[in-house]
Amino acid sequence: MDVADAGDGTDPVSHARSRSPSRLHRSPGPASARPGVFSSAGDAAAPGPAVDTAAAWAEAEAAVEALLEWLQAQRYLSEERFVESRVHARAARFGNLRIRQELAQHGVALDEDAAQRLRDTELERCREVWARKFGDAPPADAAQRARQMRFLAGRGFGADVIRRVLQSCED
Repeated sequence: MDVADAGDGTDPVSHARSRSPSRLHRSPGPASARPGVFSSAGDAAAPGPAVDTAAAWAEAEAAVEALLEWLQAQRYLSEERFVESRVHARAARFGNLRIRQELAQHGVALDEDAAQRLRDTELERCREVWARKFGDAPPADAAQRARQMRFLAGRGFGADVIRRVLQSCED
């Protein structure tokens, strides 16, 4: 006996093709015919006891807070590691202002040691970003210079650092 042969003389593939599309994609019926779907809380026919949503939300929030505290106590969740990771990931492409802004969006701040390391390397990082984007040739005219300054400012580098980079390339 062939694997595709069901024993009754019909091929399962051809049997599936013969089914009408209306039978294959039929909706299960109106919502009122399905118990528990789209039923209102005041509906007498609604199954189960009424649920106090405020108490359920409070219980869920307490469970989440307890889990977060446990993760922090076990050092699975650490703001310091997050800051280090974000600074490491962004430092090669962005300036101090942009990195600080991203950290502020996440609700964390840069510690003083990391901020000092970023300040110390900002000129070199800005020079590398500029060289990667524009090459080592100085800007040809004032419009090109303004374009390059806008690009670097958009990357979060300070105005004084940008001026120093562009002045050093012209010398």
